[in-house]
Amino acid sequence: MNRCAYLLAACSFLAMTALCLADGKLLSPDLSPDLSRIDDAKVWHVINARTQSAREDGRQVVRLDPVGGNTPGKSNNGMALLEGATFDTGVIEIDLKGNVPPDASFLGIAFNVADDNTFEAIYFRPFNFARDGFTDHAVQYISEPDYPWKKLRETRPGVFEAKVDPVPDPAGWFHARIEVTRDKVRVWVNDGKQPCLSVDRLTDRKGGKVGLWVDSKTGAFSNLKIQPATNPSR
Repeated sequence: MNRCAYLLAACSFLAMTALCLADGKLLSPDLSPDLSRIDDAKVWHVINARTQSAREDGRQVVRLDPVGGNTPGKSNNGMALLEGATFDTGVIEIDLKGNVPPDASFLGIAFNVADDNTFEAIYFRPFNFARDGFTDHAVQYISEPDYPWKKLRETRPGVFEAKVDPVPDPAGWFHARIEVTRDKVRVWVNDGKQPCLSVDRLTDRKGGKVGLWVDSKTGAFSNLKIQPATNPSR
């Protein structure tokens, strides 16, 4: 084999080994899941939600609507989890859009998902982005089932939820960047220079499913990107 052929073969091998194997499927280290295939069970596992996928204003949009809708005083979670991928630590980016205020919406990303009731999530309440007296309840971290939002607000108020600054349009699209390390979760929104939320994780589970999350109300999602950490021990 001449030198050029050897180098070409070596590069091909390195490109292949840069892929990660999860549940028997080869997946790129940076995942941009196909939202248009939300109803394809080979790509997405949808839990307790109706789905709708469409092209809107040049972007692929998925809407999740929890089966049963809003139950006052009780959570009603819906999720769409990416099949064939396990997320441990890294960065998740997503565009989100809630309902037009004053209608409520609770939407975000679930990660470290062990089952329907055991997961961590970062989610937003867009109707609180600019709502007088409620802006401190705009972005939230939870770790179910031990640390739901209500318990965290009662026992450690102001620690696991915060305002979003600069304030996004409560009725429009906004971009979130969620960084998950072994010990912490940090959240940036739009062009914010500092994280709007930085919290200690409340579980020592390591890795699980990852995907879209809503509670009680419909939420819209676009441009999901998942970047697993190259050094998951950090």
